[in-house]
Amino acid sequence: MNKNYLYILIPISIFLSSCGGGGGGGGSSDNSSVTTNSSNTGSTSTSTLNNACIVSNSGAPEVSQQKMWPHYSSDQLATRYIDSDKLDEDNFSNLTVAWTWEAPSEKFMDENPSLTANRNAATPIMVNGVLFTTSQFNHVSAINAETGNTIWEFDPVSYSQGIAVNHGFIHRGLAFWEKDGEKRLLLGTLDGFLYSLDACTGEVDLQFSNGGKVDLKEGLGVAVTDNQLFGINAPPLVCKDTVVVGSSIIDWPDGSNWLPPGDVRAYDIITGQLKWQFHVIPHDGELGEETWENNSNLNAAGANVWSTFSCDESLNTVYLPTSTPTNDHWGGDRLGDGLFGETIVALDIDSGERQWHFQTVHHGLWDYDLPAAPNLVNVTTENGVEKLLAQVSKQAFLYVFDRETGQPKWPIVETTVPQSSEVGEQTSATQPIPSKPLPFDHQGVNLNNLIDFTPSLRSQALDIISQWDYGDLYTPPSQRGTLTVPSITGGASWSGATYHPGKNMLYVPSGTFPFVTSIERSGLQTLQNRDYVHGPQGLPLMKPPYARITAISMETGDHVWVSAVGRGYENSAALSGVTIDGDLGAIQRVHAMTTKNLVITGQQRLTAFNLDTGEKVGEVAVPNSIVEGNLMAYELNDKLYIIVPVGGGESSRGPKSQLIAYRLN
Repeated sequence: MNKNYLYILIPISIFLSSCGGGGGGGGSSDNSSVTTNSSNTGSTSTSTLNNACIVSNSGAPEVSQQKMWPHYSSDQLATRYIDSDKLDEDNFSNLTVAWTWEAPSEKFMDENPSLTANRNAATPIMVNGVLFTTSQFNHVSAINAETGNTIWEFDPVSYSQGIAVNHGFIHRGLAFWEKDGEKRLLLGTLDGFLYSLDACTGEVDLQFSNGGKVDLKEGLGVAVTDNQLFGINAPPLVCKDTVVVGSSIIDWPDGSNWLPPGDVRAYDIITGQLKWQFHVIPHDGELGEETWENNSNLNAAGANVWSTFSCDESLNTVYLPTSTPTNDHWGGDRLGDGLFGETIVALDIDSGERQWHFQTVHHGLWDYDLPAAPNLVNVTTENGVEKLLAQVSKQAFLYVFDRETGQPKWPIVETTVPQSSEVGEQTSATQPIPSKPLPFDHQGVNLNNLIDFTPSLRSQALDIISQWDYGDLYTPPSQRGTLTVPSITGGASWSGATYHPGKNMLYVPSGTFPFVTSIERSGLQTLQNRDYVHGPQGLPLMKPPYARITAISMETGDHVWVSAVGRGYENSAALSGVTIDGDLGAIQRVHAMTTKNLVITGQQRLTAFNLDTGEKVGEVAVPNSIVEGNLMAYELNDKLYIIVPVGGGESSRGPKSQLIAYRLN
């Protein structure tokens, strides 16, 4: 009798500092790869003796059966779903560690202690029995998906340009393309290049643009000379024969540099030639220019897509989730609604022509970037299939549209919101509020959503918030400081949501992170200060759950269930004598994916929930770390694997960056 086995792989990361060549992974084969110099690119790659497209002890595994995960979010629709029934409520908790793979960041930081890596947030992809992933320092590794052995490694040496933009050395992955026997990996780097690599060997594709890479710092209308102003830390999107790439841009001016706009660009995958460039900040004469008063579009920056994209090849359309224009919390020098900031934009993949758009926040002042690729969901009803787009947001709204026409599925109403009293600021009188679905997390700060386990805790919470301005959602930042919920971290975040096509259900992870934002005028610049706000006696400020997953029907728009994710506050001394029913949630980002039988979250641990009820049905420990990146899964030779990126730190070295494989015994 054949036995079905299931593996779960978890990437664990640490924050390391380094400045040299990367090493291979733990569990690599005896035929270790040899790094060779590449004079064409200044980068290094391993010897071509190891080939990810050839079955061998040092290469790919023999594949008799597989279900792949070829895109960052499983597919171009960003469903984060795998159609596998191997894992269920009865066996989930029986998963045990089978093997681990150590990322090259570890050896690299040992050799270069002056550099510090951020969290290990990269999510691998799996194609034909091989995993492809990136490290915090942009190393690319090909890994035998059955054994965990390293096949080859590529190093673009992006760290040589110094600390990267915004969050430093952190990276979330890469993209894969295949056609007519050619296989390529597309990589955006922290120093602002787009590479094309041979997926079999890890060698640079010299036919792609200028010797295998495109300099994305060029063509923005502003000279980008500082690595801390611009870079790429998210995977590009492959759609047909086109690769679409966004950028990470510093969100606040420092007075010494003109900052670049966040233009989205598309390149021919074969030649590397630019196909189109979408101006997220309109140029003179372009649609949306009128939404920037006093010609402020001429010097505006940001509004970039720092997260990921989705694509519907049948509609020939790519979907962009844009961010707040610079400065995140002050709009006095960019009056007007400011298209295409914080906007869902649908573009023709071949020409870049705009199909439709919807601005989710007018004149944004809250850093409510659209944080994740829109979920493109096909909803099956008795009337046929609806092709919808569902966009999660930091402000805890879910915006749902017909993805072909851009028409909202349920009304979205322009609603009066609080106004700024700061001299020079001019907030939008209204903001678009979805009538359905209801918000999936707390919005605003009021007496109804503050912690209230006891009268004393409530009283202390009121004392805490009295220091600042607070109120309904979209209460603007102030010099005194405005307490904001949701905050800059969500609500929803870059972990996005997962869709189960058999259930017509979107599962949305979110967290409650109160922040206070204060602004200060200093000469021509406006400074912004943002701090997390703790509640009384070591507890969070708001009512639980502090992290959650919400099941939302894409057919009706109703919330079907809500479940807490994580725990730790239940045994607090401040709650002595208080009856706690179940988990309260943990203040950490939640990642999620779905299989045929389960919705699975990654946070403090792996947790499985019933798809229909939200009942917690199983848990698996994550050793010495927490989950730091999106989950992924694949079947290979009748075994199911799940990979979870975990570990790392921000200012110091944390748990090792690894993939941890789980298997059913």
